[in-house]
Amino acid sequence: MAARRIVLATRNKGKVPELQRILSEVLPGETEVVTLADVAPGAPDVVENGVTFEANSLLKARAACELTGLPAIADDSGLCVDVLGGAPGIFSARWSGGLVDSTGAGPGADRDADNIALLLAQLADVPDEERGAHFACVMSYVDPDGLELTARGEMQGVILRERQGEYGFGYDPIFGVDATEFDDAEQPQVQAVGPSSRNGSDVPDVISEVAAEGHASEVAADAAAKVGDDTPFTAGDDGAVSAAELPPEVKNAISHRGRAVRKLAAQLAPVV
Repeated sequence: MAARRIVLATRNKGKVPELQRILSEVLPGETEVVTLADVAPGAPDVVENGVTFEANSLLKARAACELTGLPAIADDSGLCVDVLGGAPGIFSARWSGGLVDSTGAGPGADRDADNIALLLAQLADVPDEERGAHFACVMSYVDPDGLELTARGEMQGVILRERQGEYGFGYDPIFGVDATEFDDAEQPQVQAVGPSSRNGSDVPDVISEVAAEGHASEVAADAAAKVGDDTPFTAGDDGAVSAAELPPEVKNAISHRGRAVRKLAAQLAPVV
């Protein structure tokens, strides 16, 4: 039986390997996840004119499905800072607007670095206890038969005062993960949300555990030990662990993107 193909509707070089790793853990083994670069390298960029993560995620999934004729999965995600009223939010990827030159190579040469530099400058005078934030992600699935599904995941934390770690991408180096988030690496089961099929039937309440649960739990425990207990991390605390310090298997188990993917997979189980 030929593998069922699903196209991943992103060109973000940081997201592609992360999403492929997570999807490989939760989708059926005969499912092949391909990218737009694989099946439609000349695809035009989608105008993300939605005002929510949900809207932009669906825009990208619909466009990829229409272009390729394949079921498509897309995400829209961002960093939401409490003191900024939830900003950068949907504007996270382009927060610096090509106006910041943090590397000396010209504005926009390193967009991640420029975005981080601007955000740290904006929060320079904000006290540690007011630097709460979360990452949010909405994953969408759209297929040629008209089925559309969405799922949302979040990861809580704080904005650190300087970069830490070498893993990840985007704002990961300045996002201190809340210590309580590691609890989910120990028990990475999630509840399904929303209808699962065209007839609106409910999906099973619990999906399979993360494939690498045992190893992820061990590494997560080591990371959590840096702060000693289950209290939230504090910006400026020497023990704070950034998202960029978490090995991929740990980050995938607790991240906003990992949670959204697993919720989406639970909805997809009856139809994929």
